[in-house]
Amino acid sequence: MILNHLFLQNFRNYTQSEFNFNPKTTLIVGLNTAGKSNIIEAIHLLSTGKSFRAEKDLEMIRFEEQVSRIQGKSEDTTLEFLLTTGQVIGREAPVKRYLVNGVGKRRVDFEGILPSVLFSPVDLELIIGSPSHRRNFLDDVLEQTDREYRLATGEYTKALRQRNALLEHVQDTGIRPDKQFEYWDSLLIKHGQLISKRRETFLQFVNDSVKDVFQFNVVYDKSEISKERLLQYRDAEIGSGVTLVGPHRDDFLLFMKNGSKFDKEVKVFGSRGQQRLVVLQLKLLQIAFIELSTHQRPLLLLDDIFSELDQQHIELVSSMMGKQQTIITTTHKELVAIDKNSSMSIIEL
Repeated sequence: MILNHLFLQNFRNYTQSEFNFNPKTTLIVGLNTAGKSNIIEAIHLLSTGKSFRAEKDLEMIRFEEQVSRIQGKSEDTTLEFLLTTGQVIGREAPVKRYLVNGVGKRRVDFEGILPSVLFSPVDLELIIGSPSHRRNFLDDVLEQTDREYRLATGEYTKALRQRNALLEHVQDTGIRPDKQFEYWDSLLIKHGQLISKRRETFLQFVNDSVKDVFQFNVVYDKSEISKERLLQYRDAEIGSGVTLVGPHRDDFLLFMKNGSKFDKEVKVFGSRGQQRLVVLQLKLLQIAFIELSTHQRPLLLLDDIFSELDQQHIELVSSMMGKQQTIITTTHKELVAIDKNSSMSIIEL
């Protein structure tokens, strides 16, 4: 799907704005406060149904407004995301709606229509950050390519929330309702095992793929979930009040070569430049996996990354342009290696 047009209403700093995009490359230029990343966030919302920036969804609604609207159009598809302030037990809460050609959809049926890959300066957290960043990366890849995975993560999250509430109940009362645990345990195991299997498949794809930018190997640090493991951690879970095993505890480790072996962890031994190259290689493999799974090339979103890179890295990233629709933000257009013969549109904010 090629994104031709974007309409924003009461979203972040935009009261009402429209943007047209080149089917090849669009460069968005503006100061740090101009709203460049807000455009990227809006497109990412149309792609995944969720924000990569907002700690609270209501942050995305323009101050003193009640409804925020994002609409994206291709030749034959209109995607729309509506965010409204509602009331839940006397407090403000977000109400989200997803529409495809005017028809309401669940997020599980909305995500994946406009596949995308986002590359931003914070992606270095994939290497040096907490395990949650790497789990989010796995979800970002697999939720866009696999409806079963989307369903499983949704059901797993609900079951985990209920099971953790039960564990808190046991802490407070000393009473363990075994029948209720049996029900939620079975749901966690069913959906958790599917999630682990899909993650394992993707990480094996990463290991098996040719890596032109930087050589590394991935080790899946899987938190396996089963009846036996839940029984093994039963007392510890009651003590902590949370579920201690399952894909919500997953991680993966990245190793670079030391001679002929992959035994130097990138997080510990890699230079900042090497770590950036590993992230770039992961993003290229994400593009390849999405294309293989969906039979369409994902939209590439490059959010203000050129100020973070040296010339060699800028040229590497620039080589990704033109192979799919690409939307780039930058503070200074001279930071971007622009091919005069390429098809590129420039939006100045």
